[in-house]
Amino acid sequence: MGKILYFDCLGGLSGDMTLGALLDLGVEKDIFIGELDKLNVEGFSLDINKKRKDGISATDVYVHIDENLVYPKRNLNDIINIIDESLISQRAKEIGKSIFILVAESEARVHGQPVEDIFFHEIGALDSIVDIMGASICIDLLDVDKVYASPIHLGTGFIECANGIIPIPAPATVEVLKDVPIYQTNIKTELVTPTGAAIIKTIAENFISMPKMTIKRVGYGSGKKNLPIKNLLRVIIGEEVVN
Repeated sequence: MGKILYFDCLGGLSGDMTLGALLDLGVEKDIFIGELDKLNVEGFSLDINKKRKDGISATDVYVHIDENLVYPKRNLNDIINIIDESLISQRAKEIGKSIFILVAESEARVHGQPVEDIFFHEIGALDSIVDIMGASICIDLLDVDKVYASPIHLGTGFIECANGIIPIPAPATVEVLKDVPIYQTNIKTELVTPTGAAIIKTIAENFISMPKMTIKRVGYGSGKKNLPIKNLLRVIIGEEVVN
């Protein structure tokens, strides 16, 4: 029987929520930090804490950026070089690079520019590098056989970003989620970020209802919003049930 990791994406999906949920499954904090340090990227620190979100215990991750440092603009090649020159596992490297490539290609299509001309104003920010590579490291450490996710719950409305006021879901998020089953309710906020969308699109082999499995561990990643629904990402590890 195989080990399944299932993402229950009902109440939001972002980089920090994904990282929090995976750590909440039981990834050892010290081992995780040790692997993340192998990226050799400076200028950040992490707060990883348990909190009660709407009555449910979850892991909250916050990336603190040193605002006294000057950070270079980074394109896809810059980020790929950071990953390739690091000492993290090869599997984590490949997952991380695939996520960044997906976002870069999606941003390029949205803006009508070549991929090499995309300088990440959000996804390439240091906190997103930490979120993406942190999630990639956790997936590698969990050593699961299959990854599935639920259909993706998107918010609606408008949001202000570096390029002005844009519709929700953001154009980059829509581009990333091509060929992925999605749905909307009347939650007027950004439930899914481009980072969260790219992580799940890369690692999930299918988007389905919860598969037949024997549940072994459950983790929750906390979002930062107060919503009519619980701003939580639930992840489940279980043993596959074979008919």
